[in-house]
Amino acid sequence: MQLKSPHTVRAVVTVIPAHNEQQLLPACLRSIRHAADSVPVPVTTIVVLDSCSDGSAHAVGDFADVLVVEYRNVGAARAAGFTASGSIGREDVWFTTTDADSTVPESWYVDQLDYWPHHDVVVGKVRVDWSTHSERTRRRYDNAYRRRGNNNHGHIHGANLGMRADLYHRVGGFRPLAVSEDVDLVERMRDAGARIAWDERNVVTTSDRRTPRARGGFGDHLRGLEHGSPQSPVAVAEHQ
Repeated sequence: MQLKSPHTVRAVVTVIPAHNEQQLLPACLRSIRHAADSVPVPVTTIVVLDSCSDGSAHAVGDFADVLVVEYRNVGAARAAGFTASGSIGREDVWFTTTDADSTVPESWYVDQLDYWPHHDVVVGKVRVDWSTHSERTRRRYDNAYRRRGNNNHGHIHGANLGMRADLYHRVGGFRPLAVSEDVDLVERMRDAGARIAWDERNVVTTSDRRTPRARGGFGDHLRGLEHGSPQSPVAVAEHQ
């Protein structure tokens, strides 16, 4: 795969899928705003409200654009957000995505753009904001998370992912998958020859809530660990 590498990024687009995230979405958007203040290029934030029945729309405020869909599918919601940006396929635009129950560090954009133009994808890590699960669950999670393969951290999270807009277009973007849409996308980019940076510097913080939004996703993984089932479905994928 050959991608042109312009000397500068002219814009960043961030997509945040949200299903009934009235409580946690404001903190997510505040963190995005602070991170955006640190880069000299415009950052467009698109919140995709997917089948929301709460006050998520009122929680967005005027910082982000809003797209309302009725998919009840995180892969389809992420894809719709990037399509709405009108930037798919551009060589000078950087795409990022996170989750509505997560907060990004202030240097999130700066760190990702540091990899330009020598990498096409930045795959970051997450830390859990432990507040509802037991210490035993936390230990089990931490022990499993430290495992790695090859020379990278090996974890893929939609909460901490960035990529070139032209690469995203070439591999077909996010597929309408209810879980592991992030893993599927990164694997297709890897198979296309993308230069992947496994970033360990900028870590996104995500919630440990007990009411997961997607069956078989990250929340179910934590619940499985709590009940002694480390092989439960997981959105933290080992990428060998």
